[in-house]
Amino acid sequence: QVHLVQSGGGLVHPGGSLTLSCTASERSLNIYAMGWFRQEPGKEERAFVGNIGWITGNTYYADSVKGRFTISRDNAKNTGYLQMDSLEPEDTAIYFCAIGDAMGMIDTEYAYWGRGTQVTVSS
Repeated sequence: QVHLVQSGGGLVHPGGSLTLSCTASERSLNIYAMGWFRQEPGKEERAFVGNIGWITGNTYYADSVKGRFTISRDNAKNTGYLQMDSLEPEDTAIYFCAIGDAMGMIDTEYAYWGRGTQVTVSS
């Protein structure tokens, strides 16, 4: 059973920064890609934020976060990171990490998921 443990999140003022992390419990797991998604208040769908190729380090971002968010990974620690800068109230959401075998932009393309962490941007 693969577990993704998320940490980070919380309350931040507009313009502030937060970093989320996501660690896969199974060290022998061959991760191909890690994706980040968010579920905004009142919405059921999980919207794509960005993803990273675990071997290549290639990244791809949703237009809404491009230039403000940065995804990285530490292969030795089996951990991915979502650095969020210049946060806006519209970024308020529950953020999820997920791993899968493709650089997908749709949540159903990812097999394993973290439990999510709340990010609230408010003054």
